[in-house]
Parts: sequence; C-alpha cells; structure tokens
Amino acid sequence: MLIFDADDTLWENNVIFERVIAEFTGWLAGPGMGRGAVREVLDGIEAANAVTLGYGSKVFLRSLGECAERVRGRAVTAAERARIAGWGAAFEGDRVELIAGVAETLAELAGRHELLLLTKGDREEQQRKVDASGLTGHFQGVHIVPEKNVATYAELTRAYGLAPERTWMIGNSPKSDILPARSAGLNAVFIPHDHTWVLEHEELDPGDEKVLRLGAFGELVRHF
Repeated sequence: MLIFDADDTLWENNVIFERVIAEFTGWLAGPGMGRGAVREVLDGIEAANAVTLGYGSKVFLRSLGECAERVRGRAVTAAERARIAGWGAAFEGDRVELIAGVAETLAELAGRHELLLLTKGDREEQQRKVDASGLTGHFQGVHIVPEKNVATYAELTRAYGLAPERTWMIGNSPKSDILPARSAGLNAVFIPHDHTWVLEHEELDPGDEKVLRLGAFGELVRHF
C-alpha cells in the first residue's frame, strides 16, 4: 500500500501562500519592523491557530488579520480588513497545478499497487483540490483529516488492515508525513519541496533505513 500526501507532494500549494506572505510582509514592514520580523510574528500566530483552528486559507487569512493588529498595535481598519480579505482570491478557483511527473507516475504505480490519498486541512477546501486534480481514479480511498499524527496513521492502518512493513507514506513534510508515519510503524518516502511550509519542518534521522529519500516524484517508479 502506498499512501500519498496531497499538498506540495501531488500539486503546488504552499507557494501560493508564500506569494501572499511576501506581499503581506512588504505591506506591514516599516522602519520599526522589517519584513523578517513581521514574518516571525506571523509564523507564531499561525502555529498557535493551527492547534485550535486547523489549516487552510480561511485560517490563514484570520492569521494575517491578527498579525496586522499585533504589528500595528491596534485593531485593523475597514480598509485594512478589506485588503486582507482580498488576498483570499489567491486561493479560489477550481484548478490545481500538478507537480512534474505526478500524473504519469501515479498512473503507472496504480497498475501494480494499491494507493490511498491522505491530506489534512479544511474538508471543503481540500475536497475541491482533490476533485480538480483529476487523480482520484488512482486511489482506493481519499481521506481528509484535521491533523496527521500517529493516531491518524494507526487508525488508517486498522481501517484497511494494512501490514505496516509493506505500507509506505509518501510526502514532503517531515512533521506531518514522515515522523508520525514512522512512529506508527510505517515506512516512509521523503520527497522534499522547495516551498514546504516552515511549520512543517522537522529534523529526520539520517540513519533511519525505513525512510527513502528521493529527489523527484517520478523516481518512485524505480523503487515501487
């Protein structure tokens, strides 16, 4: 069984957030606080909100508003609120940009393995991206969860009666895809992405032989 992450593994996602953050930090930065300092404030707010509110563009826009208030030291004005809301347009639409090699690689792997899709975030938002991807026919099941932790992988293992030693989690996030899957006894494939969200970064054990490290998605066909 091969289990695939979605955002930044199958299609581009965080690069969209980073474009908005670049505009946002440029807008808020000033003589007293540079763009880097604004980003640090935003990262802290996003980390806290992820715990209580989850993930997705709606939570992200809320975090932008909270960051603006903290940096400005006051409530945002109606004009500022409208500007922040305007950044929501970046996340609308019914198209996704597949990462190079994804479509043909999944088609080949589906011919000889069972595949699952596991993604976290806002259910409606993630389902929209899954539907837009055109990839659902390759997967035995699609699972959208609020968080990807050890319990998530353990439950998936039980639900499908998986043999952990023959199951692989494939993704770009050490925090959500690799470490919790390994803690649940699964193997993992780490495919780094240049724009992985900073809050998904964690150190991996370079000596863990159950983690396969690849440079590109298309390399999966050489191993599976």
